[in-house]
Amino acid sequence: MAALKILVIPGSLRTGSFNARLAAAAVKELALLDVDVTLISLADYPLPIYDGDLEASSGVPKMAVDLKRMIGAHHGVFIASPEYNSSVPPLLKNAIDWVSRVRDRNESFGQVFRERAFAIGAASDGKFGGLRVLMALRQILALGCGATVIPKQMALSFADEAFDETGGLKDPADAELLRATLRQLIDTAQRMM
Repeated sequence: MAALKILVIPGSLRTGSFNARLAAAAVKELALLDVDVTLISLADYPLPIYDGDLEASSGVPKMAVDLKRMIGAHHGVFIASPEYNSSVPPLLKNAIDWVSRVRDRNESFGQVFRERAFAIGAASDGKFGGLRVLMALRQILALGCGATVIPKQMALSFADEAFDETGGLKDPADAELLRATLRQLIDTAQRMM
């Protein structure tokens, strides 16, 4: 069997982003679980705001095709998303919207989502840990894109105090929830291979 490959995507570009830190912590945990892991930044895939007229006149942007192929080169995906106004930030939603429009030969729209396992996480300095964005992101991925989104999810409360100097999670319960979420992602991705 091929080595399991997991892609980690932080849904924020902000310097010092809690979700970029959560994504980095996930990368460390996945490496300890002997998984081939790749961390990307959406800054490397700049995309215009999705517009059907733009797609009709110019096609899908190359960066959307590249991002879709990056997702397609992995068996599972972990997304760490900030919460904007109780929902998904525009950067992440726009990337998902464009990727859902990429279709290679003999594929249907959004096929890359349906053939992978997804796990979601959020980190917030508030007490709810981004739970509202997790509900919205789960809906977009599962209902909108047809993805398999695992039941476990990571909601990291008080993220401004949650990380130690090495980037790890200070609270053992938080660290265990992240590990359990990633183990469930691995198990689900292996079954889908």
